Amino acid sequence: MLRDKMLAVMEEVNSEAAERHELVQTIALALLSGSNLFILGAPGQAKSFVVNEFRKRITGAKQFERLLSRQTDEEALFGRLDLASLIPGAVPAQVLEQDGTYRMLRQELAQAAEDFRADPTDNAAATRMQALIEKLEQYRKGLSLLHGGTPMTITAGKIPDAHICFLDEIFKAADGLLNSLLTALNERRYTNEGVTVDIPVISFFSASNEMPNFRNKEEQILAPLYDRFQLRVVTKDVQERTSRLAVLRNKQGGHFGEVKATFSLDELYAMQAQVALVSITEAVNELMDDVLCELRREGITVSDRTFFGYGPVAQAAAWLAGHAAVQPEDLLQLKNYLWNEPAEIEKVQAVLTRLCDDPLRTRLEELLAKAKDASGAFNDAPDGQKARALVQLRAGFAALYREWQALDATAQSEEQRRQAGDALAALEEMNRRAHEACSFTPSPLAQLAVLQSAA
Repeated sequence: MLRDKMLAVMEEVNSEAAERHELVQTIALALLSGSNLFILGAPGQAKSFVVNEFRKRITGAKQFERLLSRQTDEEALFGRLDLASLIPGAVPAQVLEQDGTYRMLRQELAQAAEDFRADPTDNAAATRMQALIEKLEQYRKGLSLLHGGTPMTITAGKIPDAHICFLDEIFKAADGLLNSLLTALNERRYTNEGVTVDIPVISFFSASNEMPNFRNKEEQILAPLYDRFQLRVVTKDVQERTSRLAVLRNKQGGHFGEVKATFSLDELYAMQAQVALVSITEAVNELMDDVLCELRREGITVSDRTFFGYGPVAQAAAWLAGHAAVQPEDLLQLKNYLWNEPAEIEKVQAVLTRLCDDPLRTRLEELLAKAKDASGAFNDAPDGQKARALVQLRAGFAALYREWQALDATAQSEEQRRQAGDALAALEEMNRRAHEACSFTPSPLAQLAVLQSAA
């Protein structure tokens, strides 16, 4: 049910923008995993539009949006210091807003005032209003003694009050904002005047038509900020004519911008809880380690923090695909989690495709290649040395069989089990031919492995 709601929102947003399926998918992954997303693309490529279309379909979620510039200060993002919190005898606005008794007394006073306005000669209404005024003043004095003198920030309508934030052109922020932004993006906390508040933001989004040059000393300061966006997407101009015409028809037909599919903030939290229950097998962790090593061999930097933090994004991808456990093909969605510069995207995609698009088949093919090499060495041995070569081949095939057993244990679907069975049949056939070439009765590989272990 919840997954259907997420998929319906994704489908509806995709119908509003052409060729933005990858962006829409990554927005969903960010929300489900609590990650941040940076979008790189030229002006006019619907980057902000897609984010906003997705955001407005999450009912009950408080939103914050700001276009950053060098003039943007902390107050614009995080709220301003409540001067009443520093004035003796005053009560911070935040305390008054959150105090149920104070709000109730204010409502009663408002009703008494309304009654008195309706009939100024009503002495009972006047007396009740006066009593409420005195009671309210006394209660304010009590709150002042309890809370006065503690610096507080008015955060209503700012980042500390939001669930989803869109900070457009975040790299244009002034240097003085960086520390506050880093803490907010990474720890979901904000500190002002020694007081730290937790931030309920699920995901931060940002878009830009350019990336800083981190090799430039002046722009190196922005590297930690960029690193806090775990997910990154590059957009391009719409390539297909049919895609462009589909959007035009939608706009001209009067249906553009209609919101039909939604889910609530509480439902998003429930989705996240389901995502956290998606299991990650040891085989998938080992496969991800293979990906890490291969990327590093390709010269692509993957930090330990990135590697150790891959789980939530992979779980979100698996949940969207309807899997109870992360499958190797779910790791293909990590493309936009693993690249650092746009030039690396193609390499990352190639490594993931090679290792994660049915990796069992790849490993079985590697296993059979080893078997064929061993059989070739046996066939090339002189006739007088065939018996000795067969002894070596039997030992090699026993080791390959044990390797096959480990791979067979990782099979997670009927197709993969079929592939493993075919590979074993091919191994058995090579084993049979070698034995028959020496006029020996072949032993099944399982039995051969036991005999080799005993020896």
